[in-house]
Amino acid sequence: MHRGKGMKFVGDSRIRSYEKNRIPKDYSEYPGKTEAFWPNFLLKEWIIGAIFLVGFLILTVAHPSPLERQADPTDTGYIPLPDWYFLQMYQLLKYEFASGPYNVIGAIIMPGLAIGALLLVPFMDTSKERRPFKRPLPTAFMLLTLFAMIYLTWESVVNHDWDAAKAQGEIVEEAEFDTSDPGYEIYMGQSCVTCHGENFEGTPAGVPLTGTGHTAEEIADIAVNGVVKDGQQTMPADAFSGSEEELQQLAEFLSTVTQQ
Repeated sequence: MHRGKGMKFVGDSRIRSYEKNRIPKDYSEYPGKTEAFWPNFLLKEWIIGAIFLVGFLILTVAHPSPLERQADPTDTGYIPLPDWYFLQMYQLLKYEFASGPYNVIGAIIMPGLAIGALLLVPFMDTSKERRPFKRPLPTAFMLLTLFAMIYLTWESVVNHDWDAAKAQGEIVEEAEFDTSDPGYEIYMGQSCVTCHGENFEGTPAGVPLTGTGHTAEEIADIAVNGVVKDGQQTMPADAFSGSEEELQQLAEFLSTVTQQ
């Protein structure tokens, strides 16, 4: 040290520099960043993701996906039903202005306009304001979209015949029968096959005939007098138009199917 020249320090490379403990930095001075991303924040995200995944797996085991019978392209009476998130589109196509000759409007034009408007909202509203009442255009558009989706989904659920949908897609055991039996030929020649199917699996218009337990006498009576359930004629009377001998042959044949 020299007088009037100030103080000088000399470093020694043999002395190790002081190392701070490897702990997360203190972000308390920065609002919204009060903890380190790694490992604090990321660990919390992993824990929440693991809880959600385990809960989802438990739900899938406890409530398996409802499966229907094997698809039959020859079954023209089958009415398909989309998943819940497409029910609003399913309901839209039931209205006259969006179905039949105007199907293109309901299937392409109206959804296209809605998606196009959604894509254009960021360009039409460039305000940095976050309060909804200060952004009338996007707020009104989103409320209208939300209302339309809820209303159409609700209408689809309320107006759908869920009992018939369950019956038409129900998995039934295939019946074993002899196609060379005269009773089967009579069955195919009558209107029975239209409602009950070629393999007795049933359709939306008729119940399955397998495993009903009816005797030949009961089947013959049903074919002539029909079925009345809860005050409604679920099967019309005089559905069979053949002779007494053919009716007996049909009843005896179907009794072998109903007992399976």
